[in-house]
Amino acid sequence: MPASLTRPGKPDRLMSVYHLATRPFAALVARTKIPATEPIDRDLALIVASSDRVAEDVVSLRLESADGSPLPRWYPGAHLDLVLPSGRQRQYSLCGDPADHSSYRIAVRRIADGGGGSVEIHDSMPEGTALTARGPRNGFPFAYPHLARADISRVAFIAAGIGITAIWPMVAAAAAAGVDWHLTYLGRTEDTMAFLDEIIGLDPSRVRIHTGPRLDTEDLLAGVDARTSVYFCGPSALLHDVRVAVEHRATAGFHFERFSPAPVLGGRAFQLRLDRTQHTVAVAPDESALTAVRGTLPEVAYSCQQGFCGTCRVRVLAGEVDRRGHSTFGEDPDSMLICVDRAASETLTLDL
Repeated sequence: MPASLTRPGKPDRLMSVYHLATRPFAALVARTKIPATEPIDRDLALIVASSDRVAEDVVSLRLESADGSPLPRWYPGAHLDLVLPSGRQRQYSLCGDPADHSSYRIAVRRIADGGGGSVEIHDSMPEGTALTARGPRNGFPFAYPHLARADISRVAFIAAGIGITAIWPMVAAAAAAGVDWHLTYLGRTEDTMAFLDEIIGLDPSRVRIHTGPRLDTEDLLAGVDARTSVYFCGPSALLHDVRVAVEHRATAGFHFERFSPAPVLGGRAFQLRLDRTQHTVAVAPDESALTAVRGTLPEVAYSCQQGFCGTCRVRVLAGEVDRRGHSTFGEDPDSMLICVDRAASETLTLDL
């Protein structure tokens, strides 16, 4: 009990009264049994309700709950982690209506020489196919209207190719909220551009469609000023150019999501020893550990390739890791995200 400040050597009277008054409550709490924590099932059992071709080499899937229950709420910019029937894990932006809790919509471009996920979706996933999904998750949130700063008066959207899947729900949300917005949508040809009719139909005066040779960054950012917030989703090369241009002009913020891995910068060569398979893999300065490992173990799991989902995390048995990812899994000193993390030592030994 704290000593009294006015009666040296005596207990504080106020604290004594407090102690007596709270003793019964403390005793009750001590006898109260704390219920065990119930694990939360974050996996969603889905089925492919429909599959439609929406552009050249692009299919749109409508996904419903396998038991018909309402699906979890999501916000523009969110994506699903899908576990395909093959076991491959991939991430796809949600591009439907957030108010529709009966289904999700994604759109997938076929990439013949990719990791196989898009080919599987195009060729081997008819209506009725069962899928497992995790999420929705949002690493690219649209901040309107409730999170917008007072100094933002306009939003400029830039979408290239299949990057429209992340941007399109934001555009619809901006229009519904009465935000002053403008969209530049880039594609090789109009036949390759998904949801083109829907987008133009929203407000043709606010949409710029560009096909063919790429616009220069000054043209892409025309009209962007200190009160304009920019949202971008597209290829890494275009992202790099836009980021550099944005750094040299006043904006109210630049928000982006890439749908391909970032180039390896400042890398150096190292070796990976795969303990279980007894292989040694050389990693070049400009390639990821994931790319190198997949040359030997093509079935190794991965998803975002950007260091935040944790799918490619593997146990490190020996060596020092140069951590470059953003996932909370990176806090584990005995693991690494092989899509972005590298070696700080000459060799790493992995549990693969």
